[in-house]
Amino acid sequence: MNSKNFKALLGTELPIIQAPMAGVQDSKLAIAVANAGGLGSIPCGMLSSAQIVDEIKRFRAATSAPLNLNFFCHELPPFDNRAQARWHELLAPYFDELEIAADLGQGGASRMPFNHEIADAIEAFKPEVISFHFGLPQEDLLKRVRSWGAKVISSATTVAEAEYLAARGVDGIIVQGVEAGGHRGMFLSDDVSTQVELEPLLTEIASRVDAPLIAAGGIGDGHGVQAALSMGACAVQVGSAYLLCDEANTSSLHRAAIEHAANTEGSTVRAEGCTALTNLFSGRPARGLVNRAMSELGAINDSTPAFPYATNLMAQLRKASETRGMSDFSPLWCGQNVGSCKKISAGEMTLALMQQVTQLE
Repeated sequence: MNSKNFKALLGTELPIIQAPMAGVQDSKLAIAVANAGGLGSIPCGMLSSAQIVDEIKRFRAATSAPLNLNFFCHELPPFDNRAQARWHELLAPYFDELEIAADLGQGGASRMPFNHEIADAIEAFKPEVISFHFGLPQEDLLKRVRSWGAKVISSATTVAEAEYLAARGVDGIIVQGVEAGGHRGMFLSDDVSTQVELEPLLTEIASRVDAPLIAAGGIGDGHGVQAALSMGACAVQVGSAYLLCDEANTSSLHRAAIEHAANTEGSTVRAEGCTALTNLFSGRPARGLVNRAMSELGAINDSTPAFPYATNLMAQLRKASETRGMSDFSPLWCGQNVGSCKKISAGEMTLALMQQVTQLE
């Protein structure tokens, strides 16, 4: 196992981080994982400052374990009316089919980057870990976070991104293989051809970066955990395996799609064919289960507005479709480890991930 001690980094009993998964979880999942010995995470990128504070309070009331708060730190571009009009033109047949009128407003801006207002709201709680997606925030914000004593970790999807993060003194780097569900953490390039699987990515980063590494992507059982630790990671981040757990807020349609995909692939743990990277639902590449929108529009479509403004129109189609019991336009985020999703408690899942692990510091 890597000489970097996960306990010094995470403050937990187990080298398991529950991946923050916006839209399918809240503090309930984080609490369950924390009480089992892992690091519970709360995704904050789609929450208001008041909502973030409420989630922290619920977590603190339930456990004294360390907490990870996760934030986006993207640049928010100006709203582009022309791009939105082109996007609407492409999606118009679906609005006609569902018999709804499109609102071309800026609703997609609900994904806000980390800022001083959020920092003001959470500072008093002194979260033990702050994780970032899409790089790092401005240096003044980073200094504020560090002044609280929080460990700072961020995602890297390439060697160049890992070197960038290490040069800026992060406490740990989440090495995100292309197998991972949800949004890619890529921030130095928007070229999806740069995205590779966890094993070669982790191996190369471990040879070139002197920082604690956290493996993420396609890990859904103890064998995956053990393999990641043996390749140089000090801990793993697991998300998709928790999607069917009792404490997750995964919708019934999303759960049904996961179970269908797993059954279609039989006993295969990694089901490459049923998931794909797509930019349709937000404007940034993210891995999810293939559905009608991805099949008909193409998983990666050049007409998609910049992140996060693709969300607004797709969310309207999603709402109308889900009302009819269909997930045709829903972002069914899931990694390639579909077969590892189990309908058990998150505590059981966390302990099960450790069953084949034979070495701990």
